[in-house]
Amino acid sequence: MTTGPSDSSLNPDECCVIETGVLGVEVPDDVGLAAMAKALAHPARVRILRVLDARQACVTGDVVVELGLAQSTVSEHLRILREAGLIKGEIEGPRTRYCVSASGLAALKAGIAAL
Repeated sequence: MTTGPSDSSLNPDECCVIETGVLGVEVPDDVGLAAMAKALAHPARVRILRVLDARQACVTGDVVVELGLAQSTVSEHLRILREAGLIKGEIEGPRTRYCVSASGLAALKAGIAAL
């Protein structure tokens, strides 16, 4: 996935609509909870979640600049977080905009609380 620097014409309100009032969160099964925990087991992925939460949404290039890692490395971390359901991504032309998944984090919290 190739991305460039962020484009100020991209409106964060149009992407990754912020989920509010996540109700009725189901506790993930053991496999799902383990995938979420594994996704958080790398400091770069925790940092990505913090960056996305602070900015509400970012294109991959912004995350690359923030972390100082290779674009391919960041893309792999983003893929892992997305597959675990902790972030969401929307394609806008040649760019993908990512944001934290409130429902994914709520499921993670519910799964940990149920231990």
